[in-house]
Amino acid sequence: MKDQQIKIRELELSDKLQLARLANNKNIWNNLRDYIPNPYHENDAESFIKFTKTQNPKQSFGIEFKNELCGVISLIIQEDVYRKSAEIGYWIGEPYWGNGIATKAVALITKYGFEKLNLIRIFSGIFEHNIASMRTLEKNGYSKEGIFQKAVVKNGRILDEHRYFIINKNHE
Repeated sequence: MKDQQIKIRELELSDKLQLARLANNKNIWNNLRDYIPNPYHENDAESFIKFTKTQNPKQSFGIEFKNELCGVISLIIQEDVYRKSAEIGYWIGEPYWGNGIATKAVALITKYGFEKLNLIRIFSGIFEHNIASMRTLEKNGYSKEGIFQKAVVKNGRILDEHRYFIINKNHE
């Protein structure tokens, strides 16, 4: 079953070529925050992988499909009074789109966040045009919290941001 061929794992330096190849894609970057470089080079991939090695607890993972790195998924743990919340972010390389990979990866990291990191809340902000990502979150039980109107500037355009969240049922 395709679902069983999808997993999340720690990134390794040996992933840097594949990571750079997949991330160096404008179609991916159009849905990411601007702090992600574009174009995306091998040295960017190496820096990111080294950064993930310093995370304690681990928050960023490679997404694997059929034993190939195909994307990245992260939980960004918030600080101060928000310390039991995390923002989820993810992307799948374009050659792997349409395989249900993001849906399974979101399920895996949500479980990790609730069970291993003891998070209470996970949330995400999705650009208005990224309907596929909205569906991915909805399939995993995330609810739309609201629409932040004209909240994002990306590629010179002012966009709405759709906010999604899920609550750890052990904390309800």
